[in-house]
Parts: sequence; C-alpha cells; structure tokens
Amino acid sequence: MTTAHAGWPDELTRTRLHFVTGKGGTGKTTLAASLGLALAREGKRVLLIEVEGRQGFAQLFDTEPLPYAEQRIAAAPGGGELRALHIDVEAALLEYFEMFYNLGFAGRTLRRMGAIEFATTLAPGLRDVLLTGKIKECVRRTDSDGRYVYDAVVVDAPPTGRVVKFLDVTKALTDLAKTGPIRGQAEGVVRLLHSGETAVHLVTLLEEMPVRETLEAVADLDGADLRPGAVLVNRVRPPRLPARSVTAAADGRVDASRVRAGLKAAGLELSNDDLEGLVEETVEHAIRVAAEQRSREQLDEADLPTLELPDLNQGVDVAALYELADVLTEQGVRT
Repeated sequence: MTTAHAGWPDELTRTRLHFVTGKGGTGKTTLAASLGLALAREGKRVLLIEVEGRQGFAQLFDTEPLPYAEQRIAAAPGGGELRALHIDVEAALLEYFEMFYNLGFAGRTLRRMGAIEFATTLAPGLRDVLLTGKIKECVRRTDSDGRYVYDAVVVDAPPTGRVVKFLDVTKALTDLAKTGPIRGQAEGVVRLLHSGETAVHLVTLLEEMPVRETLEAVADLDGADLRPGAVLVNRVRPPRLPARSVTAAADGRVDASRVRAGLKAAGLELSNDDLEGLVEETVEHAIRVAAEQRSREQLDEADLPTLELPDLNQGVDVAALYELADVLTEQGVRT
C-alpha cells in the first residue's frame, strides 16, 4: 500500500544538493548510491560524497578505496555519469589553508607537527565546517562556460541522531568567527544548506525504532530550518495475504481446516505438523504486515513524499544498485 504522498514532487527536481540520512542499519549508503544513479540518467553528471570515512561507496561499487579526488565510479542509463569523492578532513583543511590563506607550505608543516589533529580536537565543529565547506564548493563549481559542473550532488550524511548537528554547525561557527575568510565560508555554507537547493532525505524501515527516529529527525530538521526531502522506505516486502484477512490472522484466527481444504484443492497434501507450521507462519506474517501498516500510518504524519524500495533477497551488489535506481526512477526521481 502506498501513502497519500507517494512519489517525487516537482520541487525536488529543482534540488541540487541531496543529503541522505537514516538510522544505522537502514541502508542509507546503499540508497544514496542508488539515488545518485537515478539522478544521473539521461546525460546528467552527479557526484556522490562520503564524509564518515567508511569507504562505503568503494565497497558498494567494488572498487579500490576512494582518494581525496573526484573520480568516475559508474555510468548511468542514457549517457549519465556518476562520480564519487571521499572527503578526508586533513586534506580538506590543507586545501582550506591554501585557498584562503595561501599557506600551502605552512599547512604541510602543520600536518607534520600534528597541529591539524590538535585544531580539530580543540574546535570539534571545525571538522564539520570543513566537510560542509567542501560540499558547497562541489555544488557551486562551474566550468569555463559558467555552467555547474554537477547537475546534482548526493551526500551519504551522518545518521539521523547526528545529522542536524552536522548540518547546522556552520551556523554556530558563523556566530564565533566575526571576520575573515572563515566567516565568509561559513555564511556561504549556511545560505546553501538553508536554501531550496538543499534537501535532506530520510531512509527508514517499516519498524518501530527507525520510524521513531525518522519522525524525530523531521522535527529536528524543521526546528533548525533545514528542509526535509523524501522518506525512502527501504526493504519493503509484499504482503502474502489479502488485506481483509490480515487483522484476523494477526489475532491468531486462522482456520486450519479451510487452509487444508484449499491446499487439497490445489493438489497439495500436508501432514498435521506441516499444516501447523504453515498456520504459525501465516500468523507471524500477518503480525508483521499489521505492524508495517501501522508504521506507514505513522510516517504519514510527517506529511512528506514517500518512496518505497523492495527487499533484495540476494543482497546488494552493483547490479542491485541499478535495480534500486530503476525503482526510484519509476517513482519519479529525476533532476
């Protein structure tokens, strides 16, 4: 069953910076990669960015660990291109020194002295401002004709419990840094992250804890004036019972004699033990379906567009990423 807000609305087609977050274990890295492939269709160029140091994209696409450089990682249908970047905090800080203070040589000296680790420890928010600053540079970069280099940028963001702090730390840093390049950099990042060009998509499962964290994250994003995008419901399994039978079966009201008769009509004879096991599985399935429906109803409270992705029994490999991208495209994802 789909929700009243299913699909990818037109306003998200105008979004250029997509953050993908979710509770750990919901598959946010997988869906970030699949979203990137879907957005890169028909000749578009999309950049995937990783900020947590896990090399998740390299593992998904079965490549060598990504360097601190944008490199082609996959092709998309219709001639599109998907690139990926693993942001190294130390390299980003050296780049920042060279770009804003012309301290390339001094930066390398600072690295040898361990000053970079000291600086990011002393000011924990500095790490996130370096990461978001690099993301902003990728989004805003233009070619010689003045066109954006990337049609969209997709970021595998921190989990829901930390995503608002990650995205809003630059605003706090702006209050601390009153003058100089770091203030200008912070203000530029704040403008981008709080603009209509940015959306934060939330990955969830139809389970109590992920749904609760999703709803809490939506409230936190709203409170920080950051725009929630779509809810991506991952690993959705189709119901095997008619909707009218779910409530009764979930309550344990399954008529074993009718099940036996139906199987016999189909040419199947089960032992009493096998029939009992089948009835137990039916009840368990109905309980899960009923719980998932309650989760859908809770997600409707967020009043956000919702897209559903299937459970892939064979696991996730490169082919599966393209399969999930096709499912997203079928639900309207585009840029």
